[in-house]
Amino acid sequence: MGKLFNKVAIVTGGSRGIGRGIAQRLGREGATVVVHYLASRGSAEEVVEDINRSGGSAFAVGSDLGTLNGIQTFYATVEQELTTRFGTTGIDILVNNAGTSLATAIEDTKEEDFDSLISLNVKAPFFMIQQVLPHLRNDGRIIQISSAVTRISLPSIPAYSMSKAAINGLTLSLANQLGPRGITINAIAPGFVATDMNAGMLQDPGSRQFGANFSIFGRWGEPKDIADIAVFLASPEGGWITGQVIDASGGSHL
Repeated sequence: MGKLFNKVAIVTGGSRGIGRGIAQRLGREGATVVVHYLASRGSAEEVVEDINRSGGSAFAVGSDLGTLNGIQTFYATVEQELTTRFGTTGIDILVNNAGTSLATAIEDTKEEDFDSLISLNVKAPFFMIQQVLPHLRNDGRIIQISSAVTRISLPSIPAYSMSKAAINGLTLSLANQLGPRGITINAIAPGFVATDMNAGMLQDPGSRQFGANFSIFGRWGEPKDIADIAVFLASPEGGWITGQVIDASGGSHL
């Protein structure tokens, strides 16, 4: 029996990359995991099958979280499924992981690309919390995926860096409000992680070495590295930590 037995977790962007790793780990610790996806239904179903095979429980729900309507539609589906399974709509863990990148200098950034980035990276986490909060049980957990680029200057991704800095601000601002209910909210700030989002860099030897050199360990992070931290924050052992941005970059640019 895992440390998250009988807990219900939502992982946005849970079909690939860091989100996939977190969803699988939460499932192995006994949580029922709602695996959100945008377009990768097949990948999301693979995650569900993997969790179910490991003795956990999971189901997948697809939706575009870039709009409030998409978020509301997503959660309505989640509510219906949870009611069918458990007779309740209670949530214990929300992992705001879904996001996108934009590798464009400020001079070349188009308004539509900026708006799309902000919708998924900033608007979606904000309104996901708003939607889930009435159903989040006391002593619940909110875990947000930020980035080490909020403290490391990379001029090639200013809009992305800005969007993740907003996550840090949201995390801090909500900690006082949620504390009296025993709910913690923290952000994890990864460095370079070997995921689909970074496939281009990983395929180029020079770029791959560039990413590895950021960490004092001389390697790229893996989704498991981030998932291990997420499980700790979601567990009872993480109950004394809130309002924090936890660096998970392998000591990048210390």
